[in-house]
Amino acid sequence: MKTKRKILTSLCLLLALLMLASCAAAAPTDPLAPENDFYGGALEDAEEQLPQAPQENPDAEDGLIENPFISTATQPVSTFSSDVDTASYTYFRKLVKSGYSFAELAATAGKSLRTEELVNYFDYACPAPEEGKLFGYKAQIAPTPWNSETALMMLTLKTEESAQHSKNNLVFLIDVSGSMTSEDKLPLLKKAFAHLVDKLDGDDRVSIVTYSGAERVVLQGCEGSKKEMILDAINNLEASGSTNGEAGLTMAYRLAEQYYIEGGNNRIFMASDGDLNVGISSAEELKNYISDKKDAGIFLSVLGFGTGNYKDSNMEALADNGNGVYYYIDGEEEAEKIFGQDLFSSLYTVAKDVKLQLTFNPEVVDEYRLIGYENRLLNNEDFLDDTKDAGELGAGHSVTVLYELKISPASENQPFGQLAVRYKAPDGIKSMEESFTLSGDLFTLSPDEDFRFAAAVTELSLLLKDSRYKGSTTKEHLYGLLSEMSTADEYKAQFINMTKDLLA
Repeated sequence: MKTKRKILTSLCLLLALLMLASCAAAAPTDPLAPENDFYGGALEDAEEQLPQAPQENPDAEDGLIENPFISTATQPVSTFSSDVDTASYTYFRKLVKSGYSFAELAATAGKSLRTEELVNYFDYACPAPEEGKLFGYKAQIAPTPWNSETALMMLTLKTEESAQHSKNNLVFLIDVSGSMTSEDKLPLLKKAFAHLVDKLDGDDRVSIVTYSGAERVVLQGCEGSKKEMILDAINNLEASGSTNGEAGLTMAYRLAEQYYIEGGNNRIFMASDGDLNVGISSAEELKNYISDKKDAGIFLSVLGFGTGNYKDSNMEALADNGNGVYYYIDGEEEAEKIFGQDLFSSLYTVAKDVKLQLTFNPEVVDEYRLIGYENRLLNNEDFLDDTKDAGELGAGHSVTVLYELKISPASENQPFGQLAVRYKAPDGIKSMEESFTLSGDLFTLSPDEDFRFAAAVTELSLLLKDSRYKGSTTKEHLYGLLSEMSTADEYKAQFINMTKDLLA
């Protein structure tokens, strides 16, 4: 009897081991595991291997629903917030450089890329503001490259660049959790901040707060002239532990308030891979937390790094609701661009709560479709509501907007409509307004280089999204358009060559 029991026990153990081995072999790959990026592909060892086969986007809430065509007979007014973030473009560029094919991009990142951030990464020529005005303005309308039945309208607003700047009170809020160890995260972050530190003056003040399992003040109110001390503090940072963004934010705001410079640039730069897995973790919670901080004159800009559990929605929510700009840094070249040639627009806000409202002429425009800005839409009544938050613009910043229009054939030389822009001074509470007429002579069959380029960027976005509005465009069509383009702008040239390789 005892022998039988031993045999049965041994058989049960053997069966259990076989079942465990079978389950382990069949276990699916976790798309949110650290070795997989936010869009489902492996990037950490991109130089040694191609990314994994694309998987479904794990952050489905970021899939943007494109704006539809709207009839001007029923709704001639379109209202939205400005957006000068560029994160979608630099993340797209990193994926391409990491070896993603067009099909892999379309299957993973395509629907989450914000078209306006692709377009607004690049500079476009725009007249300087007239005397007494904040914005320069340029508009063109031409046939839509991907739809023979519509016209494409491109609007650009640009603030004036400034050679002068106010004193800086900067707080570097740096994620040093364990997920930040890879070369494209904390090591790249150190190089990025080195470019900014190099530009500091003696009157500037710098504080450094780190956060992982808990927050830590590394540097407090240091004079900008002590560059070596600031750089040593940054370069000695090491990554470990979990991520508690809530504690870090609280301390950063406390220091920003302690060293507040009246009339100066008081700004927090939060740098992270976006994996806020302890404390505040949802975009809504983040929004609620910082919504009562922005009116104190302290701006919050966000720098995204690396891959892994990259929470794009969290990062964008922080910047949008903290009166700042959201950048994704894909390499040292981008770090130098943001804190070098684009320093003034990165640091110095000249207009906050910038809202745009277009009123189309129903006798000319039958229908319109705003391209991009899906998560920046406002109710029409929000335009005059000074309590409604909107985007910010820095010195020399430009914002470009594209609409696809269905035009009435019997509308020659009549104005297309009116553009109104409302904004506040950086320390203001009451909005000012500027307006521009969309005159009937904007239409041309020979649009300029900027128009053709912005249209090509938009066409790529439509293809990657497999947009219902992509019309007749194909990869071959876009490749042909790009092959006809030439430019002296290094960033536009990089896009042209990179996209042609992607489409080939």
